[in-house]
Amino acid sequence: MTDLNPVLREDPYAIQQHLGYEVTGWTKDWARVEMDLAPHIMNRQGIPHGGIHATLLDTAMGYAGCFTGDLGRKQNAMTLSMTVNYVGQPKGRRLIAEGRRVGGGRSTYFAEAELRDETGAVLSRATGVFRYRPPLGQG
Repeated sequence: MTDLNPVLREDPYAIQQHLGYEVTGWTKDWARVEMDLAPHIMNRQGIPHGGIHATLLDTAMGYAGCFTGDLGRKQNAMTLSMTVNYVGQPKGRRLIAEGRRVGGGRSTYFAEAELRDETGAVLSRATGVFRYRPPLGQG
């Protein structure tokens, strides 16, 4: 399911293409990232690798703080710190991370995110601190 305005859809970047996740919702201070469970993301116990949780949570929080509403005015950020707590295992077949910008200022922001599956089962939660980056070619 996507709530993403087609005008705001960015081309997928390399790791996004490789892992197969997509940004499906993005507005001011909020973003959603989703991916289907697949063999290439499972750990040796047959559940999604913790790094997949972290990637989806980090991506959702990163996008949540960088919404401008204008693809011509792209804002980027880098993760300074992130804490992930793993709380459950998926019951469904799709991973859904939702991130929210919860505070910050001109150069840094704070965010939190939750990863669920389509049944609503909570899988992991994260908090993070992010630094805004200047546009490419400007620093």
